[in-house]
Formats: sequence, structure tokens, C-alpha cells
Amino acid sequence: MSLSRRFSLPGRWLMLPFLLLTAMVYWGGLSGAYLFDDYPNIVDNKGVQPTDASLPSLLRAALSSPSSEFKRPLASLSFGLNYLASGLDPYWMKLTNVAIHLANGVLVFLLVRLLLLSVPRPSVQVEPAEQRTDRLDIIAAIITFGWLLLPINLTSVLYVVQRMESLANLFVLAGLIGYVAGRRKMLAHDSRGGIVMCLASMVLPAALGLLAKETAVLLPLYAFFIECALFGFRRAIAPADRANVQQPATIADSHPLVRDGRIVAMFVCLLAVPLAVGSAWLLPRFLRPESWASRDFTLATRLLSETRIVADYVFWTLLPQPPNLSFYHDDFVASTSLLTPWTTAASLLILVVLFVFALRERQHRPLIFLGIMLFFACHSLTATVLPLELIYEHRNYFASLGLLLALVPVLVPGSSATSIGPSFALPRYAALASLILWWAGLTAMTAQAWGDPLRLAEELANRAPDSPRAQYELGRTYIIYSHYDPNSPFTRLAYAPLERAASLPNSSILPQQALIFMNARMGLPIEDAWWTSMIAKLAARKPGVQDESSLSALTQCAREARCNLSRARMSQAFSAALSHGTSSARLLATFSDYAWNVLGDRALGEDMIRKAIITENREPAYLVTLARMLIAEGRKPEAQETIEKLEKLNLGGQLNDTVAELSASLTTP
Repeated sequence: MSLSRRFSLPGRWLMLPFLLLTAMVYWGGLSGAYLFDDYPNIVDNKGVQPTDASLPSLLRAALSSPSSEFKRPLASLSFGLNYLASGLDPYWMKLTNVAIHLANGVLVFLLVRLLLLSVPRPSVQVEPAEQRTDRLDIIAAIITFGWLLLPINLTSVLYVVQRMESLANLFVLAGLIGYVAGRRKMLAHDSRGGIVMCLASMVLPAALGLLAKETAVLLPLYAFFIECALFGFRRAIAPADRANVQQPATIADSHPLVRDGRIVAMFVCLLAVPLAVGSAWLLPRFLRPESWASRDFTLATRLLSETRIVADYVFWTLLPQPPNLSFYHDDFVASTSLLTPWTTAASLLILVVLFVFALRERQHRPLIFLGIMLFFACHSLTATVLPLELIYEHRNYFASLGLLLALVPVLVPGSSATSIGPSFALPRYAALASLILWWAGLTAMTAQAWGDPLRLAEELANRAPDSPRAQYELGRTYIIYSHYDPNSPFTRLAYAPLERAASLPNSSILPQQALIFMNARMGLPIEDAWWTSMIAKLAARKPGVQDESSLSALTQCAREARCNLSRARMSQAFSAALSHGTSSARLLATFSDYAWNVLGDRALGEDMIRKAIITENREPAYLVTLARMLIAEGRKPEAQETIEKLEKLNLGGQLNDTVAELSASLTTP
């Protein structure tokens, strides 16, 4: 049966208004501004802003992401293409994200429909096939509509940089559709064609998804749980072979089935072996204390904390409240033991009960088992041993689908997908309708706030009063609206949230940097307490990404002569930041910039950039800086050697213009 025939009339006509309503809900958020990680990845990232559509420019854009050592080239390339089409206007960036979300909605409908059709039917069921298909289409459309409107998924849509997440899941969803379709072919006696389709659907989409974000690596794990829930590693027996098979198993359509070793072998090769190799490669690295030096938590406290966080995700997905979805979660206090706080043990108990419940329901209600397992599988990467930040709402973009897959059919009376009869039909319909209306309303309200930078900053600060980032962002927004006018009312408003952010536990130096930066730009006095507090924080712990960004912003402002900053205080700040043994290449390069261009200490500037190159020898920008320094000092032989090293990193010609410029400088008298 063709895919167009399967996409039957009831589901198709329900999906059209559902997609339109989703677009309308998100429309109000398109006029907003960039936020948080959008700046290092897009706004301040010149690499992702190509000047033309040439291959070197596009390749440079694709490899420009600072978010991951894998560069996420497909997502970065999409930002570059957006830039070529409409510049840095966030409206078009966000509109592209909404389009991807709607495309994912179509794929979710197709996937869920195939899953529902694959649930074994009771042997006594006499419902006509066409009627059953129409009913399952409606259930699939309702699940899709709920998923499209879930408030927890908003940041994967309106937060521009999280196109990485939604784009990766575009390929994951497509791969799972192909896998389920292939398995259904195997149950319809097309064993060879089906197994090839399954194999291709796991390998190719996962590879493409990895180019957007590493979470696409979980595709084979999702397919494994689909296999466990619905297909049991079996295929249909060819008619010619049936006489030789005794006591065959049967499923919904009563076709004789037999275990297929090829399916088991496929998962061994695509899931078990990569998992073992990846664990052997990554675990020793993440078990070392130095891997956690830039975090304010350890591996043990992370694992304890994630029990609370993952349990919270369940409630934030199904019963969200505005304070839960605050975008900034840096006010979260990590767990230090099962009883500190006591909710750690309670959350662990909830997760264990949920897991055991899923296992118990595997035979009778496979969608409940599958949905819960997909939820856990999605968090198996980001909620375990990787030294990532603890909480992000966008990590639930796929996980939330698992929860809806388990819940929504239960709320649809008479759904054969869950083996639950028509009991309490009206309350179940009312509960389902209330949930969808609540999700739609909260998402629409939040999207409207995202459409106005000032309203969003105030909304998020109100949702998370103890979040240093939320308070900082409110103060920073007031600064932007002040246009650096000392007499603007927004200038006076900026101080309170910034000073509150600076005083909150575990805050970075962003608030102090903003206060210093603002007053320096406006020619106002800079309080010595701001410098003292900033330097103390840098001395107390190894600088994080936000601390490095803060020092970079102050350095740039001083270099461009827009800020009259105390050289003694800036030197003390860098000395404190570099006092923790090993330092990041970015911090070393920033200090090199300050020493060379502001202090005029060329020897120190060169020494720092050479250390940055040693720390991160695959980053061309540091070699470019060193080459320019050597040319400025007339040390042309050394500059030529540096340019030759740079040429070795010129993948696909992305550095052609830079190499040509530097080479031309060598010949200039």
C-alpha cells in the first residue's frame, strides 16, 4: 500500500487545521529578538554569516559552530543559508524554525499512525478494517496536535539556535517511519525488501541527523524499543515454508511468524557494538575529575540531580505551569545525596515505578510501554554521564512524544491501541480536551511574550526570580532599551536586576561585566565593588563559558576605545581567571587580544596566543591571529611557517581568502 493511500482522509483533513492552528499559536513569537546562546552561535559568529554562496563560504559556515567539537554542520549551514537570504533578521530565522516544527508534525503523524496500526489487535475484534484505520488516524492526529502545542517544546521552535534539536529530530522521525514501514513489509512477506529498508532507515537518517545535533545517535535505540513493543524480532513465514514450522507465533493479523536472526544481528551491529565502543571511549574521560572542573557539580551530584530533573520533565510536559518553564534553570540546586534534598529519593522512586509499570504493561498495552521507554531513551544521553548543563527544556522535544504516545490513547474511549474500553468516556474526553486547551493556551501566551524582547525578559525574570541568568537578561534588555543614554528611564531600571543577579549564588561574572560595561559606555562612575566581586568570582572557580564571554566583551570594548576601563583591574581579572592551572584556548586568546591591543605588551600577547594554539591546535582563528602578529613585527619567515600550518586546516577551501590576504601581507614592504 502506498504512503499516499495510508495518509487517509480523516487524518489528513484533521491535520490541516491542526497545522494551521499551530502556526497561528507561534506566529506571535516570530517578531522577537535573539536570546542567550543565539549570540555566540549566530549573531557574534562571523563564520556563519557568509558573504556569498560559494563552496568555501558555505563550508566555512557549516564548520563554524562553537557549540560542539563535532561542529553540527547541517544546522550551522542552515543558519548560513538563512543569513544569505535575509541577513541577521531573527524573524526569518524563527519562521524557518516554525516550518521545521510543522514538518516534524507531519512526520509525527505518519509515525504515530504506523505505530497504532502495528499494535496487535484482539482476536475477537470484528471492527471493519477501514473503520479501524479512520479511527486510528484521528488518534494519531490528536497526539500530533498535542505534541505540536506542548509548552515544553516551545524553546525548540522560537529559540533560534535550537533548530539544531528540531532539525536533528526531523531525520530521527523520518528514520523511524522508514523502520516501522520496513518491519511491516517483513510481516507482509517481503522479508528481503523490508530488512534493507529497516537497515537504511536507521543508518542514513542517523548519519544526517548527527550533522545537526548529536542526539540523533539515539535513533537505533528508539527503533529497538519499537521492535520490543510491537514486532518481537519476528517476520512473516513465507507460504512455501509454513509446513516446516511448528507452533508458529501470531500477531494481530494472524500471519504465522518466526524469529528473524537478521533483526537481532542488525541491532547488535547498530546499537550494542556502538554503545560498547562509545562507552569504552567516553566513560574513562568523564570519570576523570578534571572533566567536571568547569561545572559546579560532579558526576555523582549530576546523576542524583537528574533523577529530580527527569521526574520534573514528566510533570512539565503533561501538567506545565509557567514557573516550571522559565527557560533559565540556573537556580536549580544540585542534589548531594538521596535525601539532600529529600525529593531526590522521591523522584527516583517515581522513575522506578514508572519503569516497572511500563514493563508490566508491555504485553497488554504496548503503547504505554513504548511511550515510557522512548521517554527514558531520549534522556539516556543528556541525563547521564555527559558533563552538560543540568536542565534544558528543549531536551524533551522527542521525549514528550513518548509521553503523549503512552497517555493520549488511554484517554480515547474504546481505543483498541490500549485495550481500554469505553468506561468513563465523558470524563476521559473532558480530560483530553482540557489538557490540549491548557497546552495551547500556555504556549500561545508564552509565544506572545517571545515576540517582544522586553516583555519576554520581564516574563522570564518573574518566572525565575532566583535565576542569575534571568535577572541578568532583564538588566541587559533594559540596557539595550536605554541606548546608552544616562538619562533614559531604562538606565535606572537596569541596576536592580543586575545587582540582584550578581548577588545570587553560583552566578557568573556576567552581571558585574554588564554593570561595568554600561557605566563605562555612558561615562558614569564604575563602582569598585563591581570589580572586586568580579575578580573574586574568577579566583574562586575556573571560568565558564559565560565568564569567558564577559572578559571578551570588556576586552573588545576597551580595544575599540568605547570603554575607559582600569588596566590594573582588567589585568587582575585575567590573572584570577588564569590562576586555575589549565585554561581554555578561548580565554588565552582573549587575554592575548587584551595584552597586544590594549596593554601594548606584544611579547605577552604572542605568548598567550601560542598557548591557545597548543591548547586547541585545530582552530584556524588562533593561527590567523599569530600570523598577523608576526607580520606586524616583521618576522616574515615565522609568519610564513604559520601560514603553512594554516593551509593544512584549509578544508574545502574555506580559508582561501584569509590565506591569500596573509600571503599578500608578506610581500608588502
